[in-house]
Amino acid sequence: MNKRVLVACEESQIVTKEFRRLGVEAFSCDILPCSGGEPQWHIQDDVRNVLKENNYNAVIAFPPCTHLASSGARWFPEKRKDGRQQSGIDFFMFFVNLDVEKVVIENPVGIMSTIYRKPDQIINPYQFGDSFMKNTCLWIKGLPKLKHTNLVERGQMIKMSNGKFMNKFHYDTFKLPANERSRVRSKTFPGIAKAMAEQWYSLL
Repeated sequence: MNKRVLVACEESQIVTKEFRRLGVEAFSCDILPCSGGEPQWHIQDDVRNVLKENNYNAVIAFPPCTHLASSGARWFPEKRKDGRQQSGIDFFMFFVNLDVEKVVIENPVGIMSTIYRKPDQIINPYQFGDSFMKNTCLWIKGLPKLKHTNLVERGQMIKMSNGKFMNKFHYDTFKLPANERSRVRSKTFPGIAKAMAEQWYSLL
């Protein structure tokens, strides 16, 4: 049986292409068309429709964090009131409850650490060769934690007017339109994508 992986909520295909490089039959899935240049490996549909037929060895999911991340806490009361946050929670929990042996869910630090449980692992791009700091939570079922591959500098930090610091990667995205900013920030860093594929493909 071929090893089949569904990379959910990924239009960039960064993770998908790393698994494909190692011979895994991986597909990206998103409601948006792919920007990774390999449409033959992309399923443009709601992942909940795609996973009605469970024929994947593993699912690696990147559910939207817009209504879940701690960075947006000041808008939580409004989002709880109008149902957006509950919708985000329900979508995250869809992946938690999948009847798939191996599931990885990625999200930034946010409310799911208390509503669901603490993540199995928190990683940063600078631990995998990319000089950026971005706390990234992983909830992992059926696979081992990622091992750091290449520890580098954390990257430049910009001091904000409120006295807090923000990494330059996020700071630079403020120049983009709001919808584009979210898409760019959600992309998986290359080093993390490579580590996921190389450390997990043989265990599928």
